[in-house]
Amino acid sequence: MTTQTDHTEISMLISRFFRVLDERRFEGDWARSYFTDDVRTVTPLGASDGIEAMDDTSEALERYARTQHIASDVLVDVEGVSGRAKASWNALMTHVHHDVTLQQRDKDANPLFTVGGYYKAELRRTREGWRISRLSVRAIWTTGEPPVLPSEIQPMPAA
Repeated sequence: MTTQTDHTEISMLISRFFRVLDERRFEGDWARSYFTDDVRTVTPLGASDGIEAMDDTSEALERYARTQHIASDVLVDVEGVSGRAKASWNALMTHVHHDVTLQQRDKDANPLFTVGGYYKAELRRTREGWRISRLSVRAIWTTGEPPVLPSEIQPMPAA
């Protein structure tokens, strides 16, 4: 059973995480404010394990001049005794390309790469509050073109 307090705390964690992405506040141990040390993430670019892998998040966002991540319709299911929860939410992710990216493309290139999709998370209650232990994002639709990725990064095939 989910209490209103649990739902609020988890929703705020998600909102703060999206805000830190857009404000690019990746100093110090930033990821420990949102994730467990053994976090596993799965994105269209692949899977990563461990808190250190969250450095990939800041590197990925550097491919854009600006971003805006919007979360809505957060659904939370808390397993009270175990201190675990599951959450899912819709997301609209807008990415503004760097000028240099646009210059590499034709003069009519779309300055935006927009993704609509949803996130799923598993969370654990810690002494510091709720933390995400598993996070996956699934793109449902896109508009515009993604950035040119380094050759060593190949997007995962669509499921």
